[in-house]
Amino acid sequence: MSQQKPRLLYIDDDEVLARLVAHVLERQGFEVVHAVSGDAGLELIAAGGIDVVALDQYMPDLDGLDTLKRICAVPNAPPVVFVTASQDSKIAVTALQAGADDYLVKDTQGEFVPLLHVAAENALRKDQVRKARDEAEAEVRASRDRYAALAAEREVLLREVNHRIGNSLQIIASLLHLQANSSTQSDVKAALNNAMGRVAAVAQVHRRLYTSNAFNSVLLDQYLEALLEDLRRSAEGNRMSRLTLKAASIEVDPDRAVAIGIIVNELVMNAVKYAYPDGPGPIHVELESVGDGVQLSITDDGVGLGATADPRSTGMGQRIVSAMATKLSADVERDPAHAGTRILLRFARDDTAPTASTRPASS
Repeated sequence: MSQQKPRLLYIDDDEVLARLVAHVLERQGFEVVHAVSGDAGLELIAAGGIDVVALDQYMPDLDGLDTLKRICAVPNAPPVVFVTASQDSKIAVTALQAGADDYLVKDTQGEFVPLLHVAAENALRKDQVRKARDEAEAEVRASRDRYAALAAEREVLLREVNHRIGNSLQIIASLLHLQANSSTQSDVKAALNNAMGRVAAVAQVHRRLYTSNAFNSVLLDQYLEALLEDLRRSAEGNRMSRLTLKAASIEVDPDRAVAIGIIVNELVMNAVKYAYPDGPGPIHVELESVGDGVQLSITDDGVGLGATADPRSTGMGQRIVSAMATKLSADVERDPAHAGTRILLRFARDDTAPTASTRPASS
């Protein structure tokens, strides 16, 4: 619709009636342009500046329905009010189906012209609403496309960040491993190996995030398998040759995965160091769903916690397990029925649970 008077194109081969239409509608605030044929009307529409069209059905050469179809094929075509002298309702239905916004039955005396004024204004309003809707939908699509582009960019950046962090932490773990191997003091070697395991637990989370399609969750079965494989590779001799994992496919957020990984690292290393004084033995890590929560157990068949305390123990492992268990809001307890040592942790899948008591048994 133009900024000043709306411009109406009246297509009809009856010039007398066309002058009457112009006379009445111009008094109602319209600028009226007349075309005596469908082809002439199409040329005016192609030239632009037409806000609404009143189209007669019966014309020589190109009739109204054919003209209507061609108008509707024009990009950003103006709305059309179809005008016919026929009383046949099928004509009106056909015109509406072909794209007309409204229709009128005309008479030769021109009594339909006031109704044409109302129909033209209604068609203009409908066209404004339609254009506003189309613009809004286009903006929504554009916003959605922008969001998708930003999300894709964020995904690439997050992958790169996790990749770099994982690599950097792996380098640190490797350096700690080299330093441990070069040390001649057993307590220094043990401390460096413990530190290496803790760094590797964090590094594995970032590796999981780098290779996963999700950046807000970690599959614990895959994560723990990779973590235990790191521990097996880093262990001296065959001390972890009987380390096993049985884990359900449970998703948690990355922060909770880190805490779980560090707990597993501490308790496995604790079992390796103290459970079997005479050589390697079985160590089992199990993860399962229990009700709405998760249960993690680390089990050995060794000498048990009742054995004489090792003088090399600093208690650092126990403090780390306690801190990580608090982060998980986990219940930590020892299974008194087990002959060796079995530590159980129970925690919620998410971090909405209240802080639970922590009673870890670790060195």
